[in-house]
Amino acid sequence: MTTNLKERLDYQATFDCVQCGYCLPVCPTYVSFKSEKHSPRGRINLVKMAAEDKITLEDMASGIDLCLGCRACETICPTHVRYGDILSSAVEVLHEERPQSHVEKVIRTVAFDGVLKNKKALRLVNKGLYFYQRTGIEKAVAATKILKPFPKYQQFQKILPPVRLSHPIEEKHDEARPHQMKVGFFQGCMMDAFFSEVNTLAMQILRQHDVHVINVPQQTCCGALQHHAGETAHTIALAKENIEAYEQYDFDYIVNTIGGCGAALKEYHLLFDEGTTWRARAEQFVAKVRDISELMAQIDLQFTHEVAYRAVYQPSCHLENVQKVFEAPENVLKAVPGLMLVDMPSQQMCCGSAGIYNLVHYDASMQILDHKMKNVKQARPELIITSNPGCHLQMKLGVEREGLAHRVAVKHLVEVIAEACGIR
Repeated sequence: MTTNLKERLDYQATFDCVQCGYCLPVCPTYVSFKSEKHSPRGRINLVKMAAEDKITLEDMASGIDLCLGCRACETICPTHVRYGDILSSAVEVLHEERPQSHVEKVIRTVAFDGVLKNKKALRLVNKGLYFYQRTGIEKAVAATKILKPFPKYQQFQKILPPVRLSHPIEEKHDEARPHQMKVGFFQGCMMDAFFSEVNTLAMQILRQHDVHVINVPQQTCCGALQHHAGETAHTIALAKENIEAYEQYDFDYIVNTIGGCGAALKEYHLLFDEGTTWRARAEQFVAKVRDISELMAQIDLQFTHEVAYRAVYQPSCHLENVQKVFEAPENVLKAVPGLMLVDMPSQQMCCGSAGIYNLVHYDASMQILDHKMKNVKQARPELIITSNPGCHLQMKLGVEREGLAHRVAVKHLVEVIAEACGIR
């Protein structure tokens, strides 16, 4: 190791933890695995001991690798421990120090450099999925059972949403109409590839309510997945691109439909040192970032249709624990005519999606999801409402695993509001 681990890991922040244990009952991995090293408190101790050379980095990794990064511990912590910063420093050190296999290097290069920040590549993914579904290949794959040797991933075939073709970004200026605000729309990478209709509906809702919406052509990936993988340099480069792109417009707000991406955008300022020009520019950017539910709560939504469901809301962890958006989504949903929003036990508990966690830690993710679905079944919903694409797919997977697909639907909050506004 080239430098002192106390400098590279967020060592000083570990002393803010007083070992009280308030975090234990809200930590999905601790609740599921009942192991101290899989709790926030335990992971903080692992980072501290690694920084003090009392354990190896592999010992530290044994707890860090299975962390979902949901940050529910931050919301409950009485001493306001910056767990997210501690976790990020540990992941970055592990990324730099652990040897990567050739396959992992290829996957990272293709995903981070070739797809996520490349709009043309994302549109190719979108078109490929559209072709896969519309030509009957999807049904043929299911019928031939070609995925049978891969039972862990066979279920993901069932939860692919009906993909619609996304279109190149257009700014769409409509200055002639009176507007109550001017917003820049952030569409996200996977949201645009898998759920482009949600973004389209979100912009239609805002425009129908006299909000001037501009879809910024120069926008790129938010950098969340790169940051979670320890690739901070990648994240900083993407943050600079987005800040520069949105600085060109005089927006009141920058709005998105993705809990995870929104959290990354709202923490851009933390990527830069205090007192620097980029820190100041990032702070101005962050001050304008809003989740779509925050804007919906601010405008006078005109509902024209009933949406008659018994529903539960599954909040995005990063929407609540990082963005601190707790009330807006539920307040908007409670106003929808005909919608019966019911409480779900442990509603705030993570569903186990966590970016690509459900792909790289499938068994752990399914254990957490099964725990979540027990709570869903207690609420007896006809509809599960989500606010993040990863959560959406994970909850659909939970519905499939429990054999509830015939009577429980999964929709994004935007889809529910669009239906109530008569847009779909």
